[in-house]
Amino acid sequence: MSPIPVHIGVDVSKAVLAIHGPQLKCELPNTASGHRRLIKSLPPGAHLIIEATGGYERELALALHEAQIALNVINPRKARDFARAQGRLAKTDAIDACVLADYGACFHPEPDAVPTLSQVELCEMVSRRGQILATRTAEKNRAEHHRMPKIRSQALKAMRFMDKQVAQLDLWIAQALEADEVLKKKSQRLQELVGIGPVTASVLLAHMPELGSVERGEAAALLGVAPLNHDSGPYRGQRHIRGGRSAPRACLYMAALVAVVHNPTLKAFYQRLRANHKPAKVALTAVMRKIILVLNHMLKNPNFVLAS
Repeated sequence: MSPIPVHIGVDVSKAVLAIHGPQLKCELPNTASGHRRLIKSLPPGAHLIIEATGGYERELALALHEAQIALNVINPRKARDFARAQGRLAKTDAIDACVLADYGACFHPEPDAVPTLSQVELCEMVSRRGQILATRTAEKNRAEHHRMPKIRSQALKAMRFMDKQVAQLDLWIAQALEADEVLKKKSQRLQELVGIGPVTASVLLAHMPELGSVERGEAAALLGVAPLNHDSGPYRGQRHIRGGRSAPRACLYMAALVAVVHNPTLKAFYQRLRANHKPAKVALTAVMRKIILVLNHMLKNPNFVLAS
C-alpha cells in the first residue's frame, strides 16, 4: 500500500523556501543545495503544494520531479482565496506555507504530471519566443513616436535583431519536435485541423500538455473559453469567460480568425452564430471553444477522422 499523502506547503521566493508540514517547519535557501536538503527531510508520502511565483519555483519543481515526489504548482489566486475563506487576512511567508499545506489537506489534488525533458525544453523555448514577440511589439509601438533619425534607426536595428532571435527559436522548436517522436506526432495531429499551424501547435503542446488526456469541459476550462454562469434566484446574468491560460488562448484566437475563413465547418458555425446576432468576439470565442474540444478529442482518439 502507498503511504497516506502528507501535504506540505512550500512558499517560494527568490532567495528562500518557507516550508510548513507535520513536524517540518523551517526555511531553506532556494538553491540546489536547499532543494536537496528539503528532499532529504521529507517524510514518506510527502505531497508538496507549491505556489507559482513567476518562475522562482521551476528549479524546485524539476528537482522534486526527478526525486519522484508528488507535487502541485498552484495559481497564487487559489491560495489567497482559500486563505480569505478561512479568515486568514495576514500574509507572511510562514502563513502562506501553512495555507498551502491546509489547501492540500482539504482538496487532495491529483499530483501534477511529470514532464519529460523535451516538454520542459519546449516550454522554455516557446515562452522565450512569446517574450521576444511581446518586446518587439512594444518596441514597434514606441518607434512610431521617435523623432530623431538615429533613435529611429536604433529601434529598427533592435527589431531586426529580435526577428532573427524569433527565427532562431522557430528552428530550435522545429528541431526539438523532430527529435521527440511523441511530440512530433502530436504536433502533426494538431495541424490536421485547418487553422492550426506549427506555431499554434507548439504553443498548445508547451502550455497545455494535458491536452488529449482531459475531458471536454476540462479542456475548455484550461484554455479559459468555458462560459461561466452568473445567475442568482430568478436573475439570469450574461455568461462570460474567465481565467485559463493566456498564452495558448491568445494563440488560439489568431487560429480562430484563420479558421473562420479557411475551415468550411468552422466558417459555417461562425456565420450561423453571427446570423443569430451574436457579437463577433462572442462568436470567435465559441469557435475557439469548439477548436480546443476538437483538438482534445483528436489527440485522445487517434482513429478519429475529421470531416472533410
